Amino acid sequence: MNEYPAEMKQNMIKALELNLGNVSLACKAMNIVRYTHYKWMKEDPEYRKAVKDMENAALDFAESALMKQIAKGNPLSTIFFLKCKGKKRGYIEQNNLEIKGNMVFRADFGKGDTIHTTQESEENPRLDQ
Repeated sequence: MNEYPAEMKQNMIKALELNLGNVSLACKAMNIVRYTHYKWMKEDPEYRKAVKDMENAALDFAESALMKQIAKGNPLSTIFFLKCKGKKRGYIEQNNLEIKGNMVFRADFGKGDTIHTTQESEENPRLDQ
């Protein structure tokens, strides 16, 4: 037995569209709990597909807005786009960290944000202060 009419699910899809996929806001607008939405997602393939389609439409909308900002010459939008879409061309921030050997690490973030090997901490007691 379906305790919610199909119309309510359709209205939820519309609420999600209006809120760009924000489940909390859509549920609040529909006066239902988030659990109900996720239950529908799990149990109703048609509802799940409609939600996924709506999420893609929301992404298309956001990409369109980003492209408009890039066209206006907004440097932050351009940088963001290149970091996301231009990775294959080298537009990526990366940190290379190479650790060799068998080391045991101890991290204590109570007094600072430095991570030392256990051996360093034992050899230099000032690291623990």
